[in-house]
Amino acid sequence: MLNFTADILPARVRFGWGMDEAIAEEAERLGLKRLIVLSTRGRANDACGVAEALRARAAGTFHGAEMHTPVKVTLAAVSDAEALGADGLVTFRGGSATGLGKAIALRTGLPQISVPTTYAGSEATPILGQTEGGRKSTLRDPKVLPKVIDYDVARTMTLPVELTVTSGLNAVAHAVEALYAKDANPISEMMASAGLKAMIPALRTLAKNPSHRDARADALFGAWMCGGVLGQVGMALHHKICHTLGGLFDLDHAKTHGVVLPHATAYNAAAAGDALAPLEALIGGPAGLALHDLGVELGAPTALRDLGMPESGISEAVDNAMLNPYWNPKPQERDAIQSLVRSAWEGSPPTSAVE
Repeated sequence: MLNFTADILPARVRFGWGMDEAIAEEAERLGLKRLIVLSTRGRANDACGVAEALRARAAGTFHGAEMHTPVKVTLAAVSDAEALGADGLVTFRGGSATGLGKAIALRTGLPQISVPTTYAGSEATPILGQTEGGRKSTLRDPKVLPKVIDYDVARTMTLPVELTVTSGLNAVAHAVEALYAKDANPISEMMASAGLKAMIPALRTLAKNPSHRDARADALFGAWMCGGVLGQVGMALHHKICHTLGGLFDLDHAKTHGVVLPHATAYNAAAAGDALAPLEALIGGPAGLALHDLGVELGAPTALRDLGMPESGISEAVDNAMLNPYWNPKPQERDAIQSLVRSAWEGSPPTSAVE
């Protein structure tokens, strides 16, 4: 008999093709009349298109979302939302807008409709990471969950290959750590496996043929599964290192996940035991090296130095990663983690010393 605890998160998900009317329909269902649309500056025009689709229900837009959700940006957005009399939020595009929506919801209680067009999957989690003073901290709170997630495959068709690959590997990282999480359970194992089985083949197809509709649909479904499972279980060393690097050096969030994942997986592989079997069956083992090879195959970055991290920051990153450590299947030894981070900085394949 199995004994386990599973947190099944509340969510209304709409998944399909060409669902331009879904946002307004969901706003009406929720009784929202003045929504503010959140995006990064680079997606301002598209976000304005979302606001137009909302017609009279659009109160305005905020285009200042940034990576790692700086608290100062959140406070500015809260001020704008209050000035507009907003009664709800629409987050458009990727993790930066999603994070901002969560941070606003935490402070104001405003309901969110999430419209993700990348694959990181954070819209499906109750996790919020915020940056202030060069440090990134995370929290879990059901208040930051969107009321509705609108997965529209049509909106992902123009996603550039580079962002397709890096945000997809970010999602893969969520599922990999979920496989060996301390609180893993049969539901989380099924979701993680389903996410990997959808995402990895889809990325291989999209890296060569980015207009492949079925692969786009698989990748978006995989993003939902990988994000959803991250919302069910705890994070481990991989996420701790990535959060530390993002806070200290403002590295690209998704690319950092893709670079670090093979090394963190190799570090934990022996201690994880059979938990990584679904991954190794899909891409071949050992898991750490196979993930490194996958990144190379997809043309993803493989070195932290290529993302802008200075070599002089390795020791500082390790020191910070060792503070308030997340649970991890293998004990966290400073020298071994120093080797892990240096290997990731150099971009070399995971070594047997790390595994």
